[in-house]
Amino acid sequence: MMRDQVRRGEWLNLAFILPYLLVFIAMILIPLVWGISLSFEKVDLFGSGRFVGLANYQRLLSDKIFLQTVTNTLYFVLLTVPALVVLGLFLAIALNKQTWVAASLRGIFFSSTILSVTVVTLIWRIVFIPNDGLMANIFTKLGLEPIAFLSDPNWSLIAVAVATVWWCLGLPMMLFIAALQQIPKEIYEAAALDNASRWTVFFRITIPSIMRTIVLVVIIEIVMQFQLFGQALLMTNGGPNNSSRSMVMFIYDVGFRRWDIGLAAAASQILFAVILVAAMAQFFVSSRSKRNA
Repeated sequence: MMRDQVRRGEWLNLAFILPYLLVFIAMILIPLVWGISLSFEKVDLFGSGRFVGLANYQRLLSDKIFLQTVTNTLYFVLLTVPALVVLGLFLAIALNKQTWVAASLRGIFFSSTILSVTVVTLIWRIVFIPNDGLMANIFTKLGLEPIAFLSDPNWSLIAVAVATVWWCLGLPMMLFIAALQQIPKEIYEAAALDNASRWTVFFRITIPSIMRTIVLVVIIEIVMQFQLFGQALLMTNGGPNNSSRSMVMFIYDVGFRRWDIGLAAAASQILFAVILVAAMAQFFVSSRSKRNA
């Protein structure tokens, strides 16, 4: 009788997770396996594929434009992820108060997150547009030569990164606020009795208490920022001279403009591998640091 109840419970648990498993298999697992298979074929959308082995990967590694997009994407991640984590954390600390002012500011800072990429890029094109843009007017008022942020190879990706940080800052801030509110107030009260300085409290209490959330935010942002597409497409169209072209833009151009599906699939697998390695490296480094501490 007991065994029958246990088996019935196991089947009931399986029934609850079955819808998710079906969606996971249909939307993630099957496309992933199919993409890996396509990366070893010479194929387009209008015919059957032909197995070519590692030829697509060899073509990518000898393609200067693809290698430049890899460098651009890594540089973009280095520009955005630390900024999002640091600014999100300090905003969370500043706004972690039970006042209507703090609540209003949290809503204002989070509001940019719900905007579409089209609206965000339109706003920042107005800011960065040469001669008549907000930044150009500020530079002119200061007696400086305006910088053509969107058409200068040295500044185009930085401009896209600034727009992205402004757009994505709300999510890290809210995650950090949720983590800060879980820290017992008694710990801070004990630190105050010991006359601990603000920096001591920050590094010895706050940071260790929310370390898991920091790791989570870093991994989420790494995954998101490696997928740079809409901002660069609408603000700079990957230019000038491919200085702001990302890996996802390269995949889009190859797959849907040149119809080289096999090459696009190979580039997608490389992007997936880079994201996986970066996220896992951050996770293992954080886990080891926590164990050593």
